[in-house]
Amino acid sequence: MERRKFIKTASGAAIMSQILPVSDDIRVLADSGNLKTGSEMQTSIIYIQDNQVFIDTLTLTATIADGLLTSLKSKLSGEEFITGFDKSSYAALQIVYPASEIVDVNENNYGNISLLQVSDQRVEIRFHSWNGDGLITISTDDVTGDLIIEPSAYSSRSEVLACRWNIPGIKHDLQIVAPLFQGVKLKLDDLLIRDSRWIWPVSWEAGLVILQSTEGGFFIHAQDTHYIYKALKIGSKNDHNMLGLDTEAYGPIDNNLSAGGLKWKINVYKGSWQIPAERYREWLWNAYDLKKEEEKRPAWIHDVKLAISWCPGDLEILNVLAKKVSPPKVLLHYPEWRTDNYDQNYPTYQASERGKSFIQKGHKMGFHIMPHFNSIDMDPSNPVYTQVRDFQYRDIVTKKIQGWSWVDGKVLGVPESNESRMHNRDKNVMVKIHPGLSMWRSILGENIHKAANDLDLDCVFLDVTLVTQNLNNCLVESMTSTEGMKRLIEHISLLGKGLVVGGEGLNEITMQGLSFAQAHLFRSWQTSTDGLERTGGCNLNQVLFGRLCKTIGYSNLSGKDKDSEMRIQINLEHGSIPTITIDSANEISRPNAAVTRLLEMASH
Repeated sequence: MERRKFIKTASGAAIMSQILPVSDDIRVLADSGNLKTGSEMQTSIIYIQDNQVFIDTLTLTATIADGLLTSLKSKLSGEEFITGFDKSSYAALQIVYPASEIVDVNENNYGNISLLQVSDQRVEIRFHSWNGDGLITISTDDVTGDLIIEPSAYSSRSEVLACRWNIPGIKHDLQIVAPLFQGVKLKLDDLLIRDSRWIWPVSWEAGLVILQSTEGGFFIHAQDTHYIYKALKIGSKNDHNMLGLDTEAYGPIDNNLSAGGLKWKINVYKGSWQIPAERYREWLWNAYDLKKEEEKRPAWIHDVKLAISWCPGDLEILNVLAKKVSPPKVLLHYPEWRTDNYDQNYPTYQASERGKSFIQKGHKMGFHIMPHFNSIDMDPSNPVYTQVRDFQYRDIVTKKIQGWSWVDGKVLGVPESNESRMHNRDKNVMVKIHPGLSMWRSILGENIHKAANDLDLDCVFLDVTLVTQNLNNCLVESMTSTEGMKRLIEHISLLGKGLVVGGEGLNEITMQGLSFAQAHLFRSWQTSTDGLERTGGCNLNQVLFGRLCKTIGYSNLSGKDKDSEMRIQINLEHGSIPTITIDSANEISRPNAAVTRLLEMASH
């Protein structure tokens, strides 16, 4: 096989030099007899021996037994990343059912596992068990040295949610670097993440996970452009040092019998975790042609030095803020600008006189103001509801309508009574409409476009853009909610002469259309979870997405106490634009120490 020329840019060379050995020579397995020579030389091989699968690529060697990765060794550093473990205690392949029910697909209970050599670069492992069947296909990529694992499983029992491939025995001294809440770097047994499952793209914000050692490490990623729902399982009740990689079936799963179709790519690297992150970013940019998106962004978004989330509509705030920071460097997220109460009567967007005054004065002074709209939430008492009610989100397991209500600070679910759902505006009832529905995108766009024209807006904020999980009604107009959200953001950005769009949350799909993302801290939306301080210091999502989408903070960023000071600092460490939350102009004219620091940062 003739080697392809794959290093096309200086940046690509810099990344790949840390993943591929410097020499083109490879260590040929002595007993294989299958490698070609000269210009036809292939750079990887897979073969079966003693009921095990042996893999040798440009960058790594690996061994797989009964579907389990029992060895993964780097040719760059010589480091082994898998420690010895009792194979009888683990199943490589599992079927995931609702309510976290897991079924092993292995030799136990009268099952059997067989190996099939398909070619010198491809092996299949077949699993037949009492409760299901499955296949793991093992292959390689000659150019990158990737080891590629494609698991699938099926059963005659319905409601199959996902198939899982497990990797136990990960060395205890490795740290996981993952795109969870903008980036974490933690030991696998940390209480914040042990025995946890993270769904893509809501909480697992990109199909990438990195395991970092002192000299380098290994990484796993899915090069998926088909919006396949997936999940990362970190640890289990009995073993904190393992990973599970889930491939989900599209809902509804009531009669679903199988899951699979996603390839997981594994490779090693030398140096810091930024090396594999940059390689993933390079793939992402090429796969979605994101250079064109970069070129669309107006220059001013790169000049913003301070953000205020949930900015009150007090005109005096504009006056005192302009004395501290040049207005063109400031971005204001402005929620309560409408004639309707906050989170009521969406998608009607009519500006109040107070809202108009604030926006007009801010524009004249040079501030960038993002009035608050909503991407998928709507009030079922709004007349539009009758047109789109058949396409409201329903949970993939419970089938319940997805959304929320809240009264006096207490969050409630959505009424399942049609009567109650449509006549409780004072309870702030909202349902979520699938963004794959083109009629919803059209109606929302019409209302936002009218408001943008009336207020002469150049940027808007869309709430709830991160909520695009697998659903019972997963596909609408042949689109997942994730693809639909991408289409919705694009639709809004192209209204009129074009709008800069901000949104809630940040992941590898929404970042493609957003210029600003209001990002949450680790499980700390309004209040801080215990151990939040351990999640700082990792700016993974900034590395992945920062060229396109700038991050701002979400809530509780007043700097009035140690907790909010910590939240401000963690946002900064994630690479966010300095962000504060305030209740009055006094907090700008007479700032506390934390706010003073951010104002000084923004003024330079």
